[in-house]
Amino acid sequence: MHAKILIVDAIATNRIVLKVKLAAAHYEVLQASNLAEAARLAAVTPPDLVICAADLPDGTAVDLVGLLNTQAQSKRMPVLAVAPGISAAARLGLLEVGVDDVVMDIYHDTLLLARVRSMLRAHNAETEWQIRDDTTRALGLAENRAAFIRTPDVTVVCPTLWHGAKTLATLRPHVVARLNAAVPHTALDSHNHNAVGAPVKNADVFILITDSATADQMLALVSSIRSHAATRHCPILLVYPEDEPILAARALDLGVNALTQSDPDPKEVAIRVRDLMQRKQVADQLRATVRTGLEAAVCDPLTGLHNRRYALPHLARLAERAGIAGRPFALMLADLDHFKQVNDIYGHATGDAVLVETAHRLRENLRAVDLLARVGGEEFLIVLPGVDLGDARRAARRLCRQIGCTPFDTAGDIAPIKVTVSIGLAIGGLSGDAALAVGHPEKAAQVLLDRADKALYAAKVKGRNCVTLSRPAA
Repeated sequence: MHAKILIVDAIATNRIVLKVKLAAAHYEVLQASNLAEAARLAAVTPPDLVICAADLPDGTAVDLVGLLNTQAQSKRMPVLAVAPGISAAARLGLLEVGVDDVVMDIYHDTLLLARVRSMLRAHNAETEWQIRDDTTRALGLAENRAAFIRTPDVTVVCPTLWHGAKTLATLRPHVVARLNAAVPHTALDSHNHNAVGAPVKNADVFILITDSATADQMLALVSSIRSHAATRHCPILLVYPEDEPILAARALDLGVNALTQSDPDPKEVAIRVRDLMQRKQVADQLRATVRTGLEAAVCDPLTGLHNRRYALPHLARLAERAGIAGRPFALMLADLDHFKQVNDIYGHATGDAVLVETAHRLRENLRAVDLLARVGGEEFLIVLPGVDLGDARRAARRLCRQIGCTPFDTAGDIAPIKVTVSIGLAIGGLSGDAALAVGHPEKAAQVLLDRADKALYAAKVKGRNCVTLSRPAA
């Protein structure tokens, strides 16, 4: 399953319609008919996204957001409110209290699923950076977060400069930001240099106001913003015509963060900009923490991978999250076979080259969300969140092939060296481990690590260059 989505609606037909659409897209769907049932489900099996009717028999979407934010073990869950015929004032009220988005209906499949994908991407990225932040705090390396949101620089991109000037005049009384207007082909100019080569202030947030005639230009601009080094983390709000849902869906899949329809209430734009800027500032700070504090303290200088000091606390955080969510994850210990002979025969410089190339091959065959660390001389720890036994076996065997099937080309006149790897595999997040992981994540991590270590020993005994699964997970 891609992700877990909780539908909260008192009307059974609405729940069924949504469930059919989401299940067809391979999402796991939970259902609740009232506020109390939704809160209970979210506490027992936290969803990745909540789609909620604005009004419920025992409360509202506002009440649900409050409950989700106060539950002891839950992290922030994105909420999409469904509110047919909602007034502009009520829509603003929902956005103001923390509902991520509000839609009038659920019947345009393409746009609905694009919204779901976009919200899940944002949630997954936020969760991943939060795990990394938890790890750095456990190591005592994180700095205190900024307690305020600075005034953002917002670039408003319109079809014409006249349209831009008119839009700025409408927004300025309501939006607390430094507003600048641009047209699509000049929107990124300030992120390079001006005509005389002096640096210009970059935008924090982009607002793209499009119509049918400029749709292709705006979509191309979204792609450019996401690929430009200076702007790839900038949030984007798209203002689109009501009769262009396919345009909105394409924009979301290209990387737009939020949508609103043409001629939006300036107060809604203000709320959107505030929320987007707040999330950007937190994400920027988390990235900076990982980049600075961790690089020096918890990275292996030879391979550039994380070291044991980082890997073990991070494993504990992942085990805890998996225990709360009730999801599996895979842990591997990979050890190069007969590596001492490489050092003894060819020298330590060649051995170092083999380790660097091993790290490269492993990293190239893992996802960005996976953890890869060098935890011993020739031993590597690999953690794959959200991966079950079948996928874990396939991944481990693929890694074995990547190391063993292609000889290592080292510097000098030495012929390519054949190197193989043995892998011990263990699966965490299972029902028997969940309680320990939630209550004692460090102990749960160590138990799982011991299982993988025993499986690695068994792989060595079997003859090396193979994958062995730990017995408790068999």
